[in-house]
Amino acid sequence: MHDFVVVGAGPAGARFARQAADRGRDVLVLEQGEIGRPLACSGHVSLDVWEFLPESAREDLFQNDIYGARFHVGGPESAGEPFYKREVISNAIDRVGLDKALARAASDAGADVRDEHTVTDVGERRSHVEVTATGPDGVETHEARMVVGADGPRSRVREACGLPEPREFLHGVLGFDEAPDAQDYVDVHLTVPRFFAWRIPRGDDGVEYGLAARPGDDVSGRFDRLCEEYDVTLDRRCSGFIPIGPPRRVTGRRSLLVGDAAGQTKPFTGGGILYGMRAADHAAREVDPATPGTLGDYERTWRSELRNEIRLGHAVRAAYSLPKSVQKAGLWALSGEIAVHMDEPSSLFTRDGLRTLVGR
Repeated sequence: MHDFVVVGAGPAGARFARQAADRGRDVLVLEQGEIGRPLACSGHVSLDVWEFLPESAREDLFQNDIYGARFHVGGPESAGEPFYKREVISNAIDRVGLDKALARAASDAGADVRDEHTVTDVGERRSHVEVTATGPDGVETHEARMVVGADGPRSRVREACGLPEPREFLHGVLGFDEAPDAQDYVDVHLTVPRFFAWRIPRGDDGVEYGLAARPGDDVSGRFDRLCEEYDVTLDRRCSGFIPIGPPRRVTGRRSLLVGDAAGQTKPFTGGGILYGMRAADHAAREVDPATPGTLGDYERTWRSELRNEIRLGHAVRAAYSLPKSVQKAGLWALSGEIAVHMDEPSSLFTRDGLRTLVGR
């Protein structure tokens, strides 16, 4: 019997598998298709992501250095207000390659990582869980002490174990232009109801365009108009759901959720790579698969670390819906050099953050 069956080999699932295997746990990871595909997440990340990867991964994954962002209340023709640092603030990376590198790290730690395995059912029993999957050799049933749902916004584990959904889902669309662009600013357009659109230069790997909004807000049409405004014809596109706001509970009797399945994302960007991996570290450290009571320790510790960031993230997102005149005034007043971490809204209230803001 396995200690854990992890459903999903994205960043959160692979990170949990690696950390749990490092602690001597017997870990099986089941990924529905090819690891990293289909792509449904932006490749713009804070520098903290490198702390979760082997040192050798940077050479393969790095695409471009980013020093700041221009915020627009209109399209590409509008003057954007710059927010920047004097040093690199974030990176554009190979997003598919990130998943593959994290999965390799989990495998190297001793986890059994299997792709092309579609989980069709999860049953929580008194003493164990049973996970049924269809793989290359047919139907398989795996027994484990616990199951980890790292299977994205539409989590089968979450549904099968009767766990609540995240507070909200957005529909995100990504597109890619292969023309090289090594600019060091991203562009953010506050032109989408309750969210935004973006353009991220990825060096020799081209440009990423994206947009997210509530399902039903003509996401595809808005994305087409964004491309028309930039006068680009994109080589490829992908889309997916973005969970916003974790539910009141992400653990069951012998189940736990991490990453997008748990809604562990930034409300103001939808990104969940770093939050999901941080939560996965808490889960691997706190949860003893033989002792279901330790699931409560996971609930407590991950929320303790991320609760304030998520709460402040909701406040930042509320500014996206302010009248344009207020947005323009606010962006003008706050633009310039910043000392804010892109994953931590609370950094605005640190000594360095306030000193930079007040000293303008």
